[in-house]
Amino acid sequence: MNSKLYVGNLSPSVTEADLRFLFSRIGAVTEVDLKLDPATHQSRGYAFVTMATPELAAAALRELHSYNFGGRYIAVTEARPPQDPKALISAGFDLGPSAPFRPSQPQRKNRHRSAASSRHRRRGR
Repeated sequence: MNSKLYVGNLSPSVTEADLRFLFSRIGAVTEVDLKLDPATHQSRGYAFVTMATPELAAAALRELHSYNFGGRYIAVTEARPPQDPKALISAGFDLGPSAPFRPSQPQRKNRHRSAASSRHRRRGR
């Protein structure tokens, strides 16, 4: 098991110190990363807590999942590795490498004319 845990459903008033205190009852906490809203500087409702060992992380998961903390039942799960950002709109289309740009051939000025158009020209002279 990973020693990093995801903690969700947190109250907006929760601080990093509150989380460190809660998880330190289980064992040594090495890092608490509470995600904050940039505008209000309150909790966004989730955090990542890193325990000293994977065994302590497993114990914290067993003890604190669905624990009533700050008036809410928190969700504690094993943190997943970060994923690549979602692709752009062109991701579903097989665009592949584009062909190099080639300008069109200039058209010839001396075109073959039909006999009718040649006759018409001669009469106009």
